[in-house]
Amino acid sequence: MEPKYKRVLLKLSGEALAGDKKTGLDFDTIGNICRSVKRCYDAGIQIGIVVGGGNFWRGRSSGAMDRTRADHIGMLATAMNALAVADSLEALGAEVRVQTAIEMRQIAEPYIRNKAVRHLEKGRIVIFGCGTGSPFFSTDTASSLRAAEIEADVMLKATMVDGVYDKDPHKYPDAIKYDRLDLDDIVSKHLGVMDATAASMCKENEIPVIVFNLENPDNIYDAVMGENVGTILF
Repeated sequence: MEPKYKRVLLKLSGEALAGDKKTGLDFDTIGNICRSVKRCYDAGIQIGIVVGGGNFWRGRSSGAMDRTRADHIGMLATAMNALAVADSLEALGAEVRVQTAIEMRQIAEPYIRNKAVRHLEKGRIVIFGCGTGSPFFSTDTASSLRAAEIEADVMLKATMVDGVYDKDPHKYPDAIKYDRLDLDDIVSKHLGVMDATAASMCKENEIPVIVFNLENPDNIYDAVMGENVGTILF
């Protein structure tokens, strides 16, 4: 079976890496996620990954702390997660490079777009840490930016729900799931699955987004192969 997409950008939330622990790193959970990513890698798919940092730090809930400083702490949290995911993927036999938007040359490459693309062309997984490198931008926006920069065919947004609903399915049993949705509706319907900047960037660059449930890590592979998982935003 041929993959539907040749080059993908996978967004992993920090919370997803914590598993049932809710905070920190759960390496059994990370291992399960990385095994699905490795299946994509073995199928010859070029993979970029953006990781969040919410398992260590939620900048928006940092109280009275200066927002810029709080966001910088969040960027460092994503760097820790990027290294953890890289380690797990390398243990599975994948070739990986970590690039960060804030320079920390002793532990990762600085983000350089052309170098990232070259790594992908050589069959290496590239993990992008530190978001965009600027405060006030979410890791969703960083994902859409990196997807545009590397000319990804699709952005995969792994979440804790099996798609996009008209309201929170955890709170409302009558919530209706969308199978397909225009990216413009993310803002107009106040759906909250991704921020307006990220949605606009994907729309402008014609990058579809697939939102799916990471509780079944195999959904990563299935989405890349063109299976009907979650909700597709276009």
